[in-house]
Amino acid sequence: MTPLERLTNSNTKGNLWIYILTILKGGANYAWDLPEIIEKKFGFRPGNITPYRVLYLLEEQGLVKSALEERRRIYKITPQGIEELEKVKKFYQSLLNKLD
Repeated sequence: MTPLERLTNSNTKGNLWIYILTILKGGANYAWDLPEIIEKKFGFRPGNITPYRVLYLLEEQGLVKSALEERRRIYKITPQGIEELEKVKKFYQSLLNKLD
């Protein structure tokens, strides 16, 4: 695996929570729909089960909340999740500025 492939993997599948929070910032979604949305919006496709694991951890940390809607669990970002997403953006922007 090349250095760029390792970097790409760690910044996509390795940090899936960033992409999930970004999607949920745009509106509530079902976990089952996330792999397809991620593929369309970000150009890679996580496994079908992985988003469930990530959502469980995000909910445990208070970054998302879920509710049953028509017998399916729907996820929404919390104010803490939005704040965490803003921190990520600042981190990446700072890193890009340092690389220039």
